Amino acid sequence: MVIAEGFPGQRILVQTPSAIAGALGRPGTRHLVVTDIGHFPRAHRHGYARDRPIDQAVVLLCTQGRGTVQTSAGSFAVTPGHAAVLPAGHPHAYAADDDEPWTLWWMHVVGRDLDEFLAAADLTIRSPVRAVRDIVHCAALVSEILRAVEREVTDAAQLAASGAAWHVMALLASGHSPRDRRSAAIDAAAETIRLAPEQRLDIDALAARCHLSRSHFTALFRRQLGSSPLQFQTQLRMSRARELLDTTELPIARIAEAVGYGDAYYFSRQFRRVQGTTPTLYREREA
Repeated sequence: MVIAEGFPGQRILVQTPSAIAGALGRPGTRHLVVTDIGHFPRAHRHGYARDRPIDQAVVLLCTQGRGTVQTSAGSFAVTPGHAAVLPAGHPHAYAADDDEPWTLWWMHVVGRDLDEFLAAADLTIRSPVRAVRDIVHCAALVSEILRAVEREVTDAAQLAASGAAWHVMALLASGHSPRDRRSAAIDAAAETIRLAPEQRLDIDALAARCHLSRSHFTALFRRQLGSSPLQFQTQLRMSRARELLDTTELPIARIAEAVGYGDAYYFSRQFRRVQGTTPTLYREREA
């Protein structure tokens, strides 16, 4: 038995038909409008099947765990660091893995430029899943959209949401390019870090798996991912820490340990460097 929603710590917002119609009719937002959006952490038994096509494309960003999406072309695995985009107008289904349920940031989008984005990204019912170079960045953009429309349903909020959604779709589209063997090896190294960001980072071992020196590996990693391996791992750790601060009442020391820091004070310094505030103040910001 699968369920569509109702997960501990979830966030979800569905825009009204009038708000959607208004955004689709205004310059600046009509090119891309977010109709539904949410965050499902560790969504055990999550799943949904649509036999009747809908007008929106469904965008799923997997930051942890795993699951599958299905279209008329078959079943496709979704793992950490992957995005699944299910085009409008086609039946589809998706479900979290029973043993390792996924954590998703997701949104439904419509708009006059949507088909162009999907064509540029080659995201179709035959290839709906894409490895994303920086899933943390994409998830942060979806979180930004959610915050914007949670606060208020105004033209300004809709414009902010539309702009961030455009950014997400542009990242998915720009990430579609032919990959040589070395680029694929860097992608595989990044995936290794994504799967267990709390583990000690052995850059020499990752470089050896890519048949590269440490310095060459680090340079290629930075060029391809936009950050060094250590910075990439830190971003993933902080994303997980924000999630735990938002969705649990675990003590800061436990969260530090969960994301790979044995020293809670060092974790707090790192968190403040990345987030601009301490873990305690971050947790209390909306209390």
